[in-house]
Amino acid sequence: MTDRVWLITGASRGFGAEISKAVLAAGEKLVATARTMQGLEHLGTNGSLFTAVLDVTDEPQVKDVVHAAVAHFGHVDVLVNNAGISLLGALEESSADEVERLYRTNVFGLLNVTRAVLPSMRQRRSGHVINLSSIAGYSAYEGFGVYSSTKFAVEGLSEALHIELRPLGIRVTVVEPGFFRTDILDTTKSLIETAAQIGDYAETAGAMRAAVPGYNHRQPGNPTKLAEALLQVVNAADPPLRLPLGSDTLARMAEKNARIERETSTWRALAASTDF
Repeated sequence: MTDRVWLITGASRGFGAEISKAVLAAGEKLVATARTMQGLEHLGTNGSLFTAVLDVTDEPQVKDVVHAAVAHFGHVDVLVNNAGISLLGALEESSADEVERLYRTNVFGLLNVTRAVLPSMRQRRSGHVINLSSIAGYSAYEGFGVYSSTKFAVEGLSEALHIELRPLGIRVTVVEPGFFRTDILDTTKSLIETAAQIGDYAETAGAMRAAVPGYNHRQPGNPTKLAEALLQVVNAADPPLRLPLGSDTLARMAEKNARIERETSTWRALAASTDF
């Protein structure tokens, strides 16, 4: 048993559930949150567990839950911003309401929780913020443009947080999973489809829409191993800013990096010509 306390959002299923189970199995303390208390019943009950209903888009509720967690355990050492949803459809097919719904959870919700937790971490000059991004936050996919953009935002926020918090003794890691076998592609749970569908995108976003059902719950990544990897990172003396997970992530990152290098080399003279 350790005194380290984790706070995990979206702990009802997927990555959040697996990370929560790994934390408890390691003998650490956990604040597990989800939109409903029923979603947390799989964790059981014990003295190392504090559960709370939390909608990350509700900032007053976020503050109340974090206050209650600190009052219960005394502090929060590791924040895992995991709660998120996805949207499938071309950018033009995505309505303002659909885009705003995604940003409220994936970006503004993450900011709500981070802002609420950081004061206690700053006071202790200790802590670790872990933000769940995606390979889609490093290299965008057709049909997932809006989702990718929210994860690109998480990447940028994490980089800035890393710079701002490192002098205060607080570490930041942004996790970039590839395709893991969770409910992220399940339209009955985590995946929203755009109401609009435009025929001109049949070969791109439309093809992705047709392929997703056959890929759902057949992804190559193992969520249990992701949870184990996060425990290793939190225990590391010098944890990474970026943590790509999955062989598919490594391959797509290498592909994008090579493409950027080729383009930069081709257009280097023009790029350098714009200085005074």
